[in-house]
Amino acid sequence: MSSTMGAEEDDFLWDSDSEPQFFDKDRHLRFLEMMYDLLPSDYQTHEINRLTLAYFTIIGFDILGSLDRIDKDAVIKWVLSLQAHPKNKDDLNNGQFYGFHGSRSSQFQSNVEGALVPNGSHLASTYCALAILKTVGYDLSLIDFTSILKSMKNLQQLDGSFMPIHYGAETDLRFVFCAVAICFLLGNWSGLDREKAKDYIIKCQSYDGGFGLIPGSESHGGATYCAVASLRLMGYIADDPLSKVMSPCIIDVPMLVDWCLQRQAEDGGFQGRPNKLTDTCYAFWVGGVLKILGAEKFIDEGGLRGFLLTCQSQYGGFSKSSGQFPDLYHSFYGFCAFSLLDEPGLNPVSVEVGVTEIATVGLYLQL
Repeated sequence: MSSTMGAEEDDFLWDSDSEPQFFDKDRHLRFLEMMYDLLPSDYQTHEINRLTLAYFTIIGFDILGSLDRIDKDAVIKWVLSLQAHPKNKDDLNNGQFYGFHGSRSSQFQSNVEGALVPNGSHLASTYCALAILKTVGYDLSLIDFTSILKSMKNLQQLDGSFMPIHYGAETDLRFVFCAVAICFLLGNWSGLDREKAKDYIIKCQSYDGGFGLIPGSESHGGATYCAVASLRLMGYIADDPLSKVMSPCIIDVPMLVDWCLQRQAEDGGFQGRPNKLTDTCYAFWVGGVLKILGAEKFIDEGGLRGFLLTCQSQYGGFSKSSGQFPDLYHSFYGFCAFSLLDEPGLNPVSVEVGVTEIATVGLYLQL
């Protein structure tokens, strides 16, 4: 018996010289099943973002072609229970946002007297909620989308940016993307002023071609994704704009492509900014931008695949970089990256929305 158990352990715990040079889908599915069944202790401090963790898990299952491993009805019931609802129509004009809360614990907070009062819902949680519902096949026309969209307009600032909650938060491209994706998923653009959002995004393009989170800030891979994906979803960037480089475009596409390609380092991975270490997630954030622009053919796919495999964990999932433990965030974007690399057995990702192409059937008719 001891020799048998030793063999099993050796099979599970690889050493650095025996890591398989292939995408180990079975181990990744087991990793996702652990995340789905129970919130790991290391994530308990992130409980307020449980809906975001659920997004990584459930969309991850869909990318791996294994949605049948989850209870869709239970997921729908749980997600819908997190939506904030106004008490009456007049509340839609009180400045608050009626979207989705990040978790059960974030639905209420104590005021100075100790009484429980409603807590503001969040743009990022609302995006994740709608993406999950769309992925598991729920008809989004059945939710109270009027409250979401009408109250979301209160979050857009005069410069076109968005605040994620109704008070006391920063404004930057992350939340512009969330607002745009929410409107796209709902098929209704009444929740934002597209022209103002477009103008804000354009102001965030830096001298080097990338985009910063706010105007005048350093170009960053994540911010660049938010900018380009938002413009594409709003219809301001055509399909495969690089091939139409002689046609007018509201952003500098050649300079942007050059900035993105410079983010692929010698080890094959992508970095988020110059002179930073490579990181699994930027294979999607930056690689996805190149995909939207029609420039993915310039990626060193062999080098990128090699880097990602060094970040593939023996426990399933992906880590930020080689030799670290896997986490749900980097695992999800590792799956996305391999989908963009056309890994067999994976569903293609709709890069601009952050869900699979299966989940977006019919949505692109509105562009």
